Amino acid sequence: MTQLQLDAEALYADLREGVRRLLPPDAALVGIWSGGAWLAERLQRDLALPGAHGVISSTLHRDDFAARGLAAGADKTSLPFAIDGRHLVLIDDVLFTGRTIRAVINELYDFGRPASVKLAVLVDRGGRELPIEAAYAAARVALPAGQRLSLARSDEGRFSFTLKGA
Repeated sequence: MTQLQLDAEALYADLREGVRRLLPPDAALVGIWSGGAWLAERLQRDLALPGAHGVISSTLHRDDFAARGLAAGADKTSLPFAIDGRHLVLIDDVLFTGRTIRAVINELYDFGRPASVKLAVLVDRGGRELPIEAAYAAARVALPAGQRLSLARSDEGRFSFTLKGA
């Protein structure tokens, strides 16, 4: 069996170009805590977008909140711009079941009603439980359900992946 090798920095470059094509004028980036927030922060800078990116947490709207509780160190949602009527591009690192995206959309609507919401991800690993699809995915990979693919960020801001599980 071969070990999955994903170059997170090369995928980030692909994601940057995909997001550039997705962005309508006056759109805002919203990164999903934590890996998506890291990506949105770097995209905001690399695409020279005006203003600030937002960060959103799925914690309070998760369907497994009772079992998981508040994630240790989970940042709260920070949206430094008006949501109403705004075109948003949600950024996440790994799309799997779609449950986090559902929770994030519920959280977004607590702040207002966006004009549109598009999703861009670094990796789509399949295994959807909900009818959610990324408008852009830098890579699509198949992983067993028991494996977990996580984005890591070095002190220098470089991205890499860790793969855990069966």
